[in-house]
Amino acid sequence: MKLLITGGAGFIGSNFIHYILKEHPDWEVTNLDKLTYAGNLENLTNIESNPRYRFIKGDIADREIISTLLREGIDVIVNFAAESHVDRSILDASPFIETNIKGTQVLLEAARAHWNIAHHSPPITPQPLSTTHYPLFLQVSTDEVYGSIEAGKFTEKSSLSPNSPYAASKAAADLLCHAYWKTYQLPVVVTRCSNNLGPFQFPEKLIPLAITNALENKPIPIYGDGLNVRDWIYVGDHCRALDFALQKGKPGEIYNITANQEKTNLELINQLLDIMDKPRSLRTFVADRPGHDRRYALDATKITRELGWRPLYYLEQALAATIDWYVNNESWWRKIKSGEYANYYERMYSHR
Repeated sequence: MKLLITGGAGFIGSNFIHYILKEHPDWEVTNLDKLTYAGNLENLTNIESNPRYRFIKGDIADREIISTLLREGIDVIVNFAAESHVDRSILDASPFIETNIKGTQVLLEAARAHWNIAHHSPPITPQPLSTTHYPLFLQVSTDEVYGSIEAGKFTEKSSLSPNSPYAASKAAADLLCHAYWKTYQLPVVVTRCSNNLGPFQFPEKLIPLAITNALENKPIPIYGDGLNVRDWIYVGDHCRALDFALQKGKPGEIYNITANQEKTNLELINQLLDIMDKPRSLRTFVADRPGHDRRYALDATKITRELGWRPLYYLEQALAATIDWYVNNESWWRKIKSGEYANYYERMYSHR
C-alpha cells in the first residue's frame, strides 16, 4: 500500500512514519512537508535510505504537486500538515488559514479527482470493519476544536466551539472533510486527539520547553495560575490509534483518541521536575494568554469499543521516556533553541 503523509517532518507525523515503516514492511511512504519552522528532517535521519520511504518538499496548498503525487497511485492520504501552535495563531492567524483550511481543501479536491469520486454520488453505507476499502483520507485533528469543558467529556457528537484561531482553522478543516464525505462520498475518517508528548516535539510546547529549560536550569513559564487541565497521551499510543483508524475506521466517522490522563499544567510540571530531580523554584508564572481554554477532556469509548484500540503508556512512563529522549538528544533541541525559535521565545515571554 502507498501512503502520502503530509507534514511528516513534524512531531507527530515523523513519529507516525517511523511507526508505519516498522509495523508494515510492505507499505510505502511518501512524506510531503513544507519544512516550516517546526518541520525538521533530522527527525527522519535514520530512515533516509529506506527504499520504502521518500521525502518531497512541498506545500499541501500547491494543487500541482498534490495532483502529481496522487497520479503515482496513492492509496491513503494521512494529513498531519498544519500550523499548530496556539500562541503563534494569536500573533498571526494568516498561516493557519492558508495551511489548515485551504491546504486541506486542496488535498480533498485532489483526492476526489484522482480517486474518481463521482459528484453527487448516491449515499453509501459505511463498510463493515472487516471489509474496509481503500482509498482513504485520514484527517488528523485535535481536541481543541471542541473548545473548553467544565465537567464531563466531549464525545464525537459534541458541538464544535473553538476558542483560538488555531482551533477554529482545524474545526473548519474537519467540517470540510465532513462536507466532502456527505457531498461526494469521499472516504474520509477524522481523528481528534488529546495533548501528545514524546520525541521530536518542537520546544515551544509545554513539555519539551519545560524539559529543556530544566536541563539548562532556566525558568519554566506557566500561564496564569497553572490550573488549566489537559488530557495527555504518549505519541506512540496516538500513532497506534491512527493505524487502527486507517485499517478499521469507517468512512464518514470521527474517532476521539485519548489516554484519559488529566493533569493541571501545574501538576504536570511538578511531576516532571520531580522525575528530573529539579527544584520547583524553576516554575515561573506568567500572564495568561488570550482565550486560554480551561479544560479539555475527551471520551474515547468509540475507538475502544468499535476498533479495539487502547493506550499502552501511563503518563509517568510517557514522561520518563520523553525526558530520557531529550536528555539523550541534546544536540537536536539545542540547534532549535539557539536559532529562529530563540527570537520567538523572547518575543512571547519577555513581556509576560
